[in-house]
Amino acid sequence: MSESPTAAAEPKRRFAWVRAAADRVPTRWFAGIATGAFLLATAAFGGLATASPPAPSKLEPGDPHVTAERSLTVQRAVLIDELPDAGVYPEAGERVFAIVADVENEWDRPVSAGAGGIGSSLTVEGIDTDVSAARYDDTTLSPQMQPHVPARIVYAWVVPADAFAAGDEVPVTLYARSVYTGSFVTTGQWWSDPVRDAMVTVEIEDVGAGADAEDADGQG
Repeated sequence: MSESPTAAAEPKRRFAWVRAAADRVPTRWFAGIATGAFLLATAAFGGLATASPPAPSKLEPGDPHVTAERSLTVQRAVLIDELPDAGVYPEAGERVFAIVADVENEWDRPVSAGAGGIGSSLTVEGIDTDVSAARYDDTTLSPQMQPHVPARIVYAWVVPADAFAAGDEVPVTLYARSVYTGSFVTTGQWWSDPVRDAMVTVEIEDVGAGADAEDADGQG
């Protein structure tokens, strides 16, 4: 028995309606649907592959680490009973851990050597307290580093007395940061978005009470 013309036309009308509706859907919707399908399929197979960040380079004490922000050369690390000239004041059961570094501001304007400035571009494994910085030659605290004028800086932290010992090898992480330009609410420029760029392992020297001030300053 042959199909009636009315019955044959019904599916065609339904498909015509679908085609007409599809024509009215914005093209970007199809792109979004395709993207969503791609992401769902990708997630099913472990997600999008991301490139692993490069491993930090390995430096030795005395090797400079140069970024667009600054050059910083870790020279030595010391433990000392007290170091008020660096702006740190340990209490009972505490000592001072200090890194002696040669620093040069590579930017085109003055910047602090201390926390919030260049001092934020290095960290020491096992220390989560704030860093203090001072010039070793005149003990100026948080000195302003003029562009391309090198200075020896003592970075110091208060630590528990048993946190470190003479002969310990301590990793120091050095960061590369990007300059950020503020807009709208904030203005000006500053360094942010730190990326682990280099590691230097330094052996700790214990200079005791620090009677010989030159020991802590790296001149002993």
